[in-house]
Amino acid sequence: MTVPIALDPARAFEAYLGVRPRLPEAEFPATWRAVRNLGDIAADFDLILLDAYGVLNVGETQIPGAARRIAALRAQGTPVMVVSNSAGYPKRRMMQRYATLGFDFSPDEVVTSREALLAELDTAPRRHWGVMLTPEPGDDELQVHDIAYLGDDPADYDRAGGFLLVGSDGWTEARQSRLAASLRAHPRPVCVGNPDLVAPREDGLTQEPGHFAHRLVEEAGVIPEFVGKPFRGIFDLALARHASKPSRVLMVGDTLHTDILGGAHMGFSTALVTGDGSLSGLDVGEAIATSGIVPDFVMDRI
Repeated sequence: MTVPIALDPARAFEAYLGVRPRLPEAEFPATWRAVRNLGDIAADFDLILLDAYGVLNVGETQIPGAARRIAALRAQGTPVMVVSNSAGYPKRRMMQRYATLGFDFSPDEVVTSREALLAELDTAPRRHWGVMLTPEPGDDELQVHDIAYLGDDPADYDRAGGFLLVGSDGWTEARQSRLAASLRAHPRPVCVGNPDLVAPREDGLTQEPGHFAHRLVEEAGVIPEFVGKPFRGIFDLALARHASKPSRVLMVGDTLHTDILGGAHMGFSTALVTGDGSLSGLDVGEAIATSGIVPDFVMDRI
């Protein structure tokens, strides 16, 4: 049971435009510059932050040349980190995935929205959480908290003191309806560990937790709390591991409303990658003009 392939790039872009009022504000450059790849600009920065899906990989497939580019950046002495909204996997699983994909990142070089979510949970009032996530054996990062995985029993929804939207694989319209109905009857906190609306995979764009979270605004009248790009917490975790002046940081991603907006919100320079991600096949200049979210640089691949 998996999340259906949902939106083509044009519909996904329209969906992001629709949720823009709930996202952070930022200042942008007046225009953008096309470059061949990161090799043209990397020397200008002390730290490069890379999105994963659409930049390094599409689903379980490495984007051609991505590992070579990381090796070239390392060879010239430019630090790199992955900043990803992949909240559905424990850290050990993430590191195994990157190794399988051909990347040599260390654990300290990978920051995920799950880590930002766990930091939030450590300081949040204790409650019984209902979790949108397919259980995985050995996932003790979340299980140290009082959680129950949401399935098809309405009682699980009504017993929860709040909800964590972490991974949408296995989520269904019936479960979304149960969640919305339970929240309408008894409003409770909703914390979203992955604000993405979609993610690029081998066979299309999948609906991610952010898609279902924004629907709850209309379906249940609740305002979720989002943890991950484009919001600040995940970037603060990255900077805590590699202190750099914001003006000397470059955020590289495939999505205007998460990577580019989030980077600009932090005062970073930004680079939009267009060849394999959420904007693939669209008129990128038109998308930038329509959204008003302007990167510093645009490239096909890193």
